[in-house]
Amino acid sequence: MSTVDFSLPLATLLREATHEAHELVAKSPGATTMLSGRLRREEYVRYLMMLWHIYDAFEQALDRHATHPVLEPTYNPTLLARASALADDISFLLQVPEASWKTHPAHAQLLQSTPPELTAYVDRIRELADSADPTPLLAHSYVRYLGDLSGGQTVRRTLGKAYGLDEQVGQGLSFYAFKELRSAKLANQGEMKRIKDWFREGMNTAGDIGVEVKAAVLNEANTAFDLNTALFTTISVDTPSQDTEVVEQSKEIPILVERPSRPIQERSFPVSQVAAVVAAVCLAHFILIVTGFSGEKGLQSLLDVGRWFATITDPVTSSAE
Repeated sequence: MSTVDFSLPLATLLREATHEAHELVAKSPGATTMLSGRLRREEYVRYLMMLWHIYDAFEQALDRHATHPVLEPTYNPTLLARASALADDISFLLQVPEASWKTHPAHAQLLQSTPPELTAYVDRIRELADSADPTPLLAHSYVRYLGDLSGGQTVRRTLGKAYGLDEQVGQGLSFYAFKELRSAKLANQGEMKRIKDWFREGMNTAGDIGVEVKAAVLNEANTAFDLNTALFTTISVDTPSQDTEVVEQSKEIPILVERPSRPIQERSFPVSQVAAVVAAVCLAHFILIVTGFSGEKGLQSLLDVGRWFATITDPVTSSAE
């Protein structure tokens, strides 16, 4: 930490110190699959369930230490809390009442075979919550909340298209929706920026307490990113979303044939007329072979056959129209 310029604001220090860790998360197979909209729906629900356990433990920890001088400047559960939104999304995607999603077989399976990465994440948060100094929890606020605020809108659009969810209604996408800083209205892009600015100011206020605060938060931030990266490794990326495949194919394969403006009518011909046409073709072929195709004589023969063939076929086509 000796090379760190602790005179810089805490928000700036965090951005610079965690740049590489952020890139690792963004480029992980689990993250890229989800952000491209190719994650299977059931696997996405499983991911949301893991996030719920993380946010539930984390937000309980923040509630316990709401008045701590380092955590208080960014403590705003009405604005930031995500556990309830995650529960809404999970229950909607599973099509079950919110009160019963925890007893769903998918969640029971997650609890029965809990990934060690999820256990490590939750255990670390609880360890900090139980410690004498919960200052490092601010690093988890930075990684979780600022990440949700920064990339949430893009993810929301991607997943809405992938899973056929209505962005305007918002059901199944509540996790990525935030209210305005000072009202209950849904935040737009401009308001999201104001929320992020407010959050960074709160972090800087906490950092102004002293270098020891900045050092503790910086150290924990990389741990938080490591835990988040590990969580993405638990996502199964073997099978893409079927809904997404359909969307992508419709974009890549153009419509080459226009639909006719009126229905095509089937035509039928009497056997005698068909036989006459066949006989005419055979006779025309014989004449051309005998008289030849070259020279003035050949050209005249070709024209004569054409006129004669027209007199044979006209009655056939006119009778079918």
